[in-house]
Amino acid sequence: MRDCIGVILAGGLAQRMGGGDKPLAEIAGQPILQHVIDRLRPQCGLLAINANGDPARFSAFGLPVVADSVEGFAGPLAGVLAGMDFAAASGAADVLSAPGDTPFLPADLVSRLEAARKQAGAGIAVAASNGRIHHAVALWPVALREDLRRALIEEGERKVSAFIGRYANAVVGWPAELYDPFFNVNKPEDLARAEAIAKEGSHG
Repeated sequence: MRDCIGVILAGGLAQRMGGGDKPLAEIAGQPILQHVIDRLRPQCGLLAINANGDPARFSAFGLPVVADSVEGFAGPLAGVLAGMDFAAASGAADVLSAPGDTPFLPADLVSRLEAARKQAGAGIAVAASNGRIHHAVALWPVALREDLRRALIEEGERKVSAFIGRYANAVVGWPAELYDPFFNVNKPEDLARAEAIAKEGSHG
């Protein structure tokens, strides 16, 4: 899906990591964000980083940085909306969202989400693994952007799962045998686990 734009959600508060930007923490000698970029670049026509504050801190990655248009910290849905607005300006029909702290995303993420969405006749496709649905890892039609803007601004919606639940959606599961492909670095001890996965090379 080369007309799909990937938006990497890097605007979290990282409270369990002591603040700062989780995606800039390093594993295997590279920022987590670089691992996410490397995973998504072959799958999307264009990538953008959703982050607030000074965009210069992401300048080394060479990607557009799009900030939330919704005031205050409105969470991942605001990042999805920022990605949709960016995609609309680029003429893309779909947005893939993924958190910036998930370094082992599957190489078939976009293709399987798109196939499931088509098969189910759904608007949104969402990733799952290990008995959990990862609502922030999803394929969204840009056509929903005004609905999402209204939900965020007028209704105060903040739950990704609740917004997705308004529409027909498909859930796509991935195996988590050696490791969970949607493993995310939330706490300092998660860095050690991510480093071990990277060293094992089992995420290749």
